Amino acid sequence: MIISFLSNGYIKLKIMTIKELARKFVPKFMLRAYHFCWALLGAVIFGFPGLGRRSLGEGGENMKIIGVTGTSGKSTTVDFITRILEENGEKVASVSSIRFKVGEKEWENKYKMTMPGRFVIQKFLRQAKNTGCDFVVLEVTSEGIRQFRHKFINFDCAVFTNLSPEHIESHGGFENYRNEKLKLFKVTKNIHVINTDDENAKYFWDIPAKKKIGFSIKDAGNFDFKLNLIGDFNILNALAAISTAKAYGIDFDVCKKALEKAKAISGRMEVISESPIKIIVDYAHTPDQLEAVYKSLSITSNQQDPKGTPASKLICVLGSCGGGRDKWKRPVLGEIAKKYCKEIIITDEDPYDENPLSIVKEIESALSNDGASPKHQIILDRREAIETAIKLAKPGEVVIITGKGSEPWMCLKNNRKIPWDDRKIARDALKNNY
Repeated sequence: MIISFLSNGYIKLKIMTIKELARKFVPKFMLRAYHFCWALLGAVIFGFPGLGRRSLGEGGENMKIIGVTGTSGKSTTVDFITRILEENGEKVASVSSIRFKVGEKEWENKYKMTMPGRFVIQKFLRQAKNTGCDFVVLEVTSEGIRQFRHKFINFDCAVFTNLSPEHIESHGGFENYRNEKLKLFKVTKNIHVINTDDENAKYFWDIPAKKKIGFSIKDAGNFDFKLNLIGDFNILNALAAISTAKAYGIDFDVCKKALEKAKAISGRMEVISESPIKIIVDYAHTPDQLEAVYKSLSITSNQQDPKGTPASKLICVLGSCGGGRDKWKRPVLGEIAKKYCKEIIITDEDPYDENPLSIVKEIESALSNDGASPKHQIILDRREAIETAIKLAKPGEVVIITGKGSEPWMCLKNNRKIPWDDRKIARDALKNNY
């Protein structure tokens, strides 16, 4: 609990979580030591599965571990790489914000952590080894790196998708955020796969490696494949996977076959309904991600109004995460929605200990009522917001629900979580209204 005195003489009390107290009062070197010790303990308990042979006492080649990092597209890229490797006859394990997978067995990632904690990830690597996996594909985050979750893992290949502002307040600036991502490449000595279109690519390219492969959207014309997924940004994710496969000598024909089998990825531009209205659920929660989603949908859904100008057909449901996470982006999300949407419904999204109304008001601050802005309303109850958007939509229009994707929980104050699924709520609302 923090006590502060206001200018009017009143006392203000702020209840802080253990994590917030630790960040504020515990010296950084002690926090680093704490996280490192937990990483070491996890590796010791499970027999350092990220370093040695496939299983204890077994010969053969090391299990090759591929780490995928960046701001956007990590989960999709992990999925694409996994599919290609499996198509090539490899036994693969993978972890993303969506799922865990070991060979044929897979289960949902319910930790609400893109890169699981040290004990979880070391246990998973032990399962992969004991099952005889040839490859492991891991989604690697800046927060995971900062907490040493990447330690005691011998990464054979590092993949960089892109970089845009995220977790800025947590890391203390964009440069610190980027530097955490760079650490994956610094510990990976063999293969680096880099999106050369990104303005931060040079920082990753300058780190030494035995083999470097760059990819660019311009390369798409060199490959004949068709994705069954919405969004041009998925082409870059596919090129990242193709480039990774190339590093391991896998033919493009194998890549093409695997990629064209991908029909949907949970919570990533996932189509819930095609008609009478189109409903899409996506994980987009940063400004760059949101704009990419809206832009890709606008290209196919905009129509001409009687005056001959584009008229949006997007009805957008959006919010922003609480808990002090990236407060700067909230009005920016509102500005982007204002640019692309016909109607905007601002709602709750993992408020944690913040006041939900304060969060949505910060998003709303970017929307004016001068007649130039789209209609908007605040509906704090996220279920009601989704149901309202679907009721409002007319045949041919698109309801796009962003922020949570396939996440299985809504995070509330006092560390309380309730089961959640935007996709199920959307399906139920569609069934009740059409």
